Amino acid sequence: MSKDLSNYRKSYIKGELNESDLPKNPITLFSDFFNIIENNKSEREPNAMSVSTVDINGFPSTRVVLLKKYSELGFVFYTNYKSKKGQDILQNPNVCLSFYWSSTEQQVIIKGLAFKVSESESNTYFNSRPEGSKLGAIVSNQSQVIPSREFLYKKAENLKKSNKALIKPESWGGFIVKPVLIEFWQGKDNRLHDRIVYKKENDKNWKLYRLSP
Repeated sequence: MSKDLSNYRKSYIKGELNESDLPKNPITLFSDFFNIIENNKSEREPNAMSVSTVDINGFPSTRVVLLKKYSELGFVFYTNYKSKKGQDILQNPNVCLSFYWSSTEQQVIIKGLAFKVSESESNTYFNSRPEGSKLGAIVSNQSQVIPSREFLYKKAENLKKSNKALIKPESWGGFIVKPVLIEFWQGKDNRLHDRIVYKKENDKNWKLYRLSP
């Protein structure tokens, strides 16, 4: 079976990136992008992002997770440290994050190093989650083979009936990705897209340059 998608095209006309208008700090620009989308409610999950890792054999993997916090320090998401992504990161902290917001025809690509957040920060976030999310995190040995969906549901049901305190598993917590390079992409007509890159030079300064699309 095959399908020809060569006629799938659209024009990108919703914005532009001009160097003279851009801040010196890329986190400021990321926040500008994100706030517009959040305020307009134009994306179902504006904090959805792809996380790409590389395993011990050199194979890349990409999956979608939810950004839970960003700041000058970096970008935070949570997972099971024993999951595929968790193990990849612990063996090779070089990761890439990617956001795509179709409503504004924008992408942000972030290359950086991932580190575990503190246990206290992971506990604080875990305790803020709804009961169902806590149950899921506790009963799921993420990325491990299971016999059926019912097996997992039964574990969650039994835990809920036990009335035990829902405590964060030791193997569950956050990663913060500290960026070394951030690319901002704005779709433009005729595929002449804007690509602006910020490359970190030291703790305070970023170098800005434009790439050909």
